[in-house]
Amino acid sequence: MIWRVRRVLTGHDPDGKSTIIADGLAPNLKEMPSFPGLALTDLWETTTAPARNDGHADAAARPIHLEPPQNGTIFRIVEFPPDSTRPQSSDGREGFKAIGAAHAQDKHSSDPMMHKTGTIDYIVVLKGEIYAVLDKGETLLRPGDVFIQRGTNHSWSVRGNEPCIIAVVLVNAAPVGGAKKKPAAKKAKKARKKK
Repeated sequence: MIWRVRRVLTGHDPDGKSTIIADGLAPNLKEMPSFPGLALTDLWETTTAPARNDGHADAAARPIHLEPPQNGTIFRIVEFPPDSTRPQSSDGREGFKAIGAAHAQDKHSSDPMMHKTGTIDYIVVLKGEIYAVLDKGETLLRPGDVFIQRGTNHSWSVRGNEPCIIAVVLVNAAPVGGAKKKPAAKKAKKARKKK
């Protein structure tokens, strides 16, 4: 059963006084079609920087998508079920496609959940344990641990019997391009000019 999150939103009344404008279960939840039990609950989204605090519109009332808009953020809860419950026929492509992120999946990886996003993700483990899996290495995360994902190729693995629940803030970020190396001949020519 998917963990439901109580979300409390604040705002301002017509006199500019702070008030609670919504209090209840977060309505924007999506269970991944190719991996039952893997669920995303979007709590809030910003679309600009700096973000806007006016109005009473629910910024998470839209289809769930993996990445935030340019200059935006997403605050999300993700529930990962144990790997042992993943159907043998699960198709990572369909899962990423369902959240508008067919481009994110690493099609060369044997791990169907390996992917890369154009984000910096601030992740806090709330419940359970999960392995953060990278191209080179992995680490076990437990409740209270923080993982900062910086546009890297990554996946997740729950190897125990209980689901893991994480809170994530995804922040739009410039893609990792890496510094381009100058050919050796150009470096030598530049060095001679300095003399």
